[in-house]
Amino acid sequence: MRSAPYDLSPGSAWADALFASALQRSDDPSAAQVRLAIAAVTGTLGSAGCAARVAQEYGDHHELAAARMRWARTAVAGAFGGSSGSCPAPGIRASRPRSPRNRSAAAYV
Repeated sequence: MRSAPYDLSPGSAWADALFASALQRSDDPSAAQVRLAIAAVTGTLGSAGCAARVAQEYGDHHELAAARMRWARTAVAGAFGGSSGSCPAPGIRASRPRSPRNRSAAAYV
């Protein structure tokens, strides 16, 4: 059986983290609450742990997991100004390959 490709973009990792968090759609969370929930669960589980939690839920309750992931992706996009990959959540570092000549002195601290 072939596995589906996994999206490794920051927005996808943030959606996994929100999915794995205790935050609920019915809480009608603000953008700040979404960002804090993502930072908290990422700090606790790490991105691999979040992805594992998503996989477990899809295996156990696929019909509910799909709806929760749709909400998580929409909430992440809203929390980051419409583009879930545009800026990192507090405490989460987005990494991008950079050439050494484009790095500031602060990057080496």
